[in-house]
Amino acid sequence: MQNRFKAAIAVLMLSCALGVSAQQPDRGYWQAASNTASSITGDIAIAATKLTIDFKSYTIASIRAIKPEEVSAVFDADVSTAGPGTLYRLNVPAAQRFLHKNTLCGSEDTQWMVTYAAGKSLQVAFFSGSAAPVLTFDAVSHSTNLCGVYNYAR
Repeated sequence: MQNRFKAAIAVLMLSCALGVSAQQPDRGYWQAASNTASSITGDIAIAATKLTIDFKSYTIASIRAIKPEEVSAVFDADVSTAGPGTLYRLNVPAAQRFLHKNTLCGSEDTQWMVTYAAGKSLQVAFFSGSAAPVLTFDAVSHSTNLCGVYNYAR
């Protein structure tokens, strides 16, 4: 009886540990860590279905995990050490003003967000356009839909 109880406790602890490690690494509260983030968005928070910027919340939908090669193309990370990131769909109207009356994508609606969290740092890229951004080196370097890249920290 005591062995079954210990086994049940061990299974419960393992399932809790797996659940925690399966969470998205980009979730939570992030402090602006770059000049761009400090002057446009300020601190942000990412939840399963919500992005909060400057106390304004927007619905987001996780579209897919992005591969290390795609992370490297967007954020200039080392492809051999980059982990996966996430592509999100969202809609931030072009008329929305943030800190210092700045916008995310100028006169275009912001429709895509790519995130990459590594340790206590988060990089976020925003894109305009109705089609999902192509996340290759060539496409990103020639993209007219990339609005900006922002850095955050915990």
